[in-house]
Amino acid sequence: MEAQILSAIRIAADPSQDRALQAQAVEFLNIVRGNARESCGVALTLFLEQNPDGSRKHDIHVRGFALQLLDDFLGGLEPLDPAAFATLEQSFVGYIQSEYIHGSGEASAPFIRNKFSHTLALLFLRSYPEQWTNFFPTIYSLLRPATSGSDPSAGAPPINGHVSLLFLRLLIELSGEVHDSILKGARTWAEDRQARDSIIRQKIRQDESENMNSAVLTIISEAEERLVKQRQEAAATGDSPARVRERAGLEEVVESGMKAFAGYCQWIDINLTINQHTVPLIFRLLADPSSPIRQATAHALLKIVQRGLKEPSDKLQLIRVLSLGEVLEALERKSREGRKTGNGVQADEEEEHFRESLGKLACGLGKELVDLIAEPALPPEGREMAEQLLMQLFPTAIQLLADEYDDTSSTILPLFTIVFSSYKKAKKADPQFQLTAAKRQVVTSTLEVIVQKMKWDKDIGDDEDDFEDMDDDDKGAFEKMRVDLRNLMDSILNVDEQLVTDAVRTLAVASLSAYGAARASGADPAGGLSWQDAELAVYLVYVYGELKPKGKVYADQQRKKDAKLQNVELPATPHDELILALVQSGISSYPHVAVRAQFFESVGRYVDFFKDRKECIIPVLEALVDQRGMHQPKKSRRGRVYYIFYRFIKQVQKELPQDILLSILNSIKDLLELETELPPPDSDANSSAGSSPTPDQDGNAILEEAITASSIFDSQLYLFETTGILISTMSSLGEDEQFNLLQAVLAPLLSAFSQSLQTPMKDSKDVLPVFKAHHLIQALASIVKGFPDVPTSANSEPAPAKRFEAFKQVAEAVLVSLEAFGRFKIIRDAARFAFTRLVAGAGVAVAQYIPTLTSRLLTADCDPSEIVELLSFLGLVFHRHLGAEVIDMLDQLLLPLTTKVSAVITQPVDGTDAQQANAETKKAYLDFILSIATGPLVTVFISPRNLSSFPSLVEGIVGFAADTTYPPSQRTAISILANFCLEFGPPEGALLPVKKPGVKEEVQTHYVPGFEQLIYDRLIPLAFSIPLSPGFNWKDGLTIQVTNEIGVMLKATYKARGQEVLDFLANSFLPSQNAPQETIVELVTKLQSEDQKAFRKYFTAFLQARR
Repeated sequence: MEAQILSAIRIAADPSQDRALQAQAVEFLNIVRGNARESCGVALTLFLEQNPDGSRKHDIHVRGFALQLLDDFLGGLEPLDPAAFATLEQSFVGYIQSEYIHGSGEASAPFIRNKFSHTLALLFLRSYPEQWTNFFPTIYSLLRPATSGSDPSAGAPPINGHVSLLFLRLLIELSGEVHDSILKGARTWAEDRQARDSIIRQKIRQDESENMNSAVLTIISEAEERLVKQRQEAAATGDSPARVRERAGLEEVVESGMKAFAGYCQWIDINLTINQHTVPLIFRLLADPSSPIRQATAHALLKIVQRGLKEPSDKLQLIRVLSLGEVLEALERKSREGRKTGNGVQADEEEEHFRESLGKLACGLGKELVDLIAEPALPPEGREMAEQLLMQLFPTAIQLLADEYDDTSSTILPLFTIVFSSYKKAKKADPQFQLTAAKRQVVTSTLEVIVQKMKWDKDIGDDEDDFEDMDDDDKGAFEKMRVDLRNLMDSILNVDEQLVTDAVRTLAVASLSAYGAARASGADPAGGLSWQDAELAVYLVYVYGELKPKGKVYADQQRKKDAKLQNVELPATPHDELILALVQSGISSYPHVAVRAQFFESVGRYVDFFKDRKECIIPVLEALVDQRGMHQPKKSRRGRVYYIFYRFIKQVQKELPQDILLSILNSIKDLLELETELPPPDSDANSSAGSSPTPDQDGNAILEEAITASSIFDSQLYLFETTGILISTMSSLGEDEQFNLLQAVLAPLLSAFSQSLQTPMKDSKDVLPVFKAHHLIQALASIVKGFPDVPTSANSEPAPAKRFEAFKQVAEAVLVSLEAFGRFKIIRDAARFAFTRLVAGAGVAVAQYIPTLTSRLLTADCDPSEIVELLSFLGLVFHRHLGAEVIDMLDQLLLPLTTKVSAVITQPVDGTDAQQANAETKKAYLDFILSIATGPLVTVFISPRNLSSFPSLVEGIVGFAADTTYPPSQRTAISILANFCLEFGPPEGALLPVKKPGVKEEVQTHYVPGFEQLIYDRLIPLAFSIPLSPGFNWKDGLTIQVTNEIGVMLKATYKARGQEVLDFLANSFLPSQNAPQETIVELVTKLQSEDQKAFRKYFTAFLQARR
């Protein structure tokens, strides 16, 4: 096996090997890992085996895999076999002696060194305390190994650096395994694992914590002492590579020591970790020149502060003893000033990492103080002391929040959120609550920092390209920070709304006024404002509109509605004044894309303002349309503006002056030219799909990749829809003029569409004509979408019929495209997209085309998801539009549609995805049938065209009703059968009440000869057999809905056939099922006397009692 493992590892690690061979090698290694118990001996050999010169025989790939095998073997909880434990203990101790005491400590293989500490920790966890009883004494003896020939009277030998690091990493691993809440939360909870971890912690706490802590502190202290001495010597006599290496090693030991200390300080006696010896050491290390040491020490202090203590007064005393408020203030100031000196990029980065650690420590300390302030068990003087300590912490916290690096600011944000939330709770509990002067100063200073932190970094150049060339991750991080700051601002808003609104309004107005005045003088296009300040001012206008508690927002909205109904003019709100200042300042002309983009976002967000201030509409439209907006030189910037323009026009269309509508339409005509070039093979779309198109990829694959490529087309569709809105809004034009204008817009698109259909395709990959056709269909459909929906009520004013002629041209073009390119999925998708909008915009005027559309969509190439979309579309058509055209249309397509769909959903399926698709298709089909069965179109099932196929359709529904694999579909199928009973089961000429509350009318049923036999032969037996089927899961809540629906169906059979059903149950069916006579009488009586709701409930209980 050893040779096989070695060969497999070499193949798997060699990138030049054949992929198939590598896959086989990986599969073999996974099999070996799955049998770790049998292969652990081989793993131990591979890890430890040496050459004659004492070097390790195998490379890191082999030895790393060997350790992984050992990890798999040691990952259990049961005690090890004594022989296996003895072998592992002896081997590992021997390895430590040879490699860490007499060797280099895996200096050339840091990965192995770190990995072994984890493996050793797993062996400890598996064997301590029952088997490896002398683990700690063994490790302690290895820390100070006696060298041959050493003089015993010379004192204790020095601590071995290699073993020290191993020991410290081991403790870090152990603490992570048995105590770390994050690691414990990430793995599956197991009671036996929790019990084992608790036993180990308790055993170490009782027997070893003092010696363990002493060893760690000794290692740290001796390493620190040597480190200080080494630094002094280097400063006095000069540095050297050897000294640099030694210093790095000592710093690593001290850093690891503090990490180990941080790991166990929360679960051993606090008197061991906080005393007259440890506190001075910790504070010395907090000021150490090495940033990693300071970071580790700050983390250790955070763990100490967060330690759970039984008495709140003990926690308060701990915080007071540490005096962390003063310490943090000094360290924050020192690190801030040290960063200004500029000691190099690496030093600056390390300083920032340390400031992040300070932020986390300050945040943790602040949270503990907030908890103490709210702690009822703490006496009033204790809570007052905690309040004082928290107030002392705030200047430091505010400085950290104001840090130019957002990563540092983010560490302290949770503290402010918690504090301001506590103020909010206090205000809610006591309406008379007022902030003290000190607290108000904290809130005010925090708000000032928040507003300034919302500004883009000043280091980003003034050139627009510098902004646009920023890394997407950097932009995303800033936007996320803005959201976090915005949430923090909301926290302050809940405490002092006036303070926030005044601050935001004052800054925004000042900047906008300054820009407007400077621009008016013509001195500076930027108005003397940096683009960062200008963008912030516009952003604050955007933010201001949301700076209200939700209750006040809703109240304001209702007040505006009431005023409108009463024709009363309300005074302008402060936000209205801000938007007016925004528009009048002319800042939309600021020479930076970020400012203009934020301007458009702001006016697009608050379109309602322009309905009242109509004089501001034209300046905004000019900015949107000209080179500032949709016609700006870089096309990549236009897409978002297209959407805002569409949204703006749609919202204010009733307020637009009629005399400018045609000008607006003409100003965007040049933007309606479609770019229909396929992306190159190395585009983002292709690379995201995994690889460039291969020779065997068909046109569908190429097109699917092409439509997912980043392009401006999706944004252009908003312009096409806006075109429809503008034309439909031109009420000053007659119907003929509107039609001619619409034709003028559609004509070039239809012409291009015709050309794409006539363009010959060279081969299966020459799909550009298809791609163009797809874009043109969606563009035409979007124009139609811009027109208002046709009314569906008979009392509504009819829509102008003239435009329907144009819409019919679009419908016919779409059908032609399906005939030519229907084998391509994107064309079928686009056709559904188009007809959804055509039906909404033209209603029954395009009904004649839907049967052809359906037949061309239901091709052999269509997948289940397309059937689901088609059924949803058809259901919408029949729901919205009733009339002779729709009834005839449904009559034509019902049989081919149900035949096709039934064939699809009854096919065998393999795989989870296929099963899910089949279930969704079945659900859509049954929902479609149910929508017809419960509506006025129900007679279509028994029309002359469909009557002969009705029995097979019902038989299919019965099959779905008996299928217990998917309860929602089963329930729908049973509901269909219940409705069929009511509609087709009663005797000829029977009347049934209308199923509308409060309506006392009866409707004529439609008897189908022989349907009553179906009731007795199939439906009633089905009602009793479904709950007894093996797949019927009574523990699933959905099955209750199924049994309820069965009760409804049984009640429907009685409503349809009356006494005949009661006689059948009492005299034939129930006796054949060996039902007791009293049960028969009870069931028949309930069916006859109870209403549907009561019987449904009874029947479910009846079935549950007899399952």
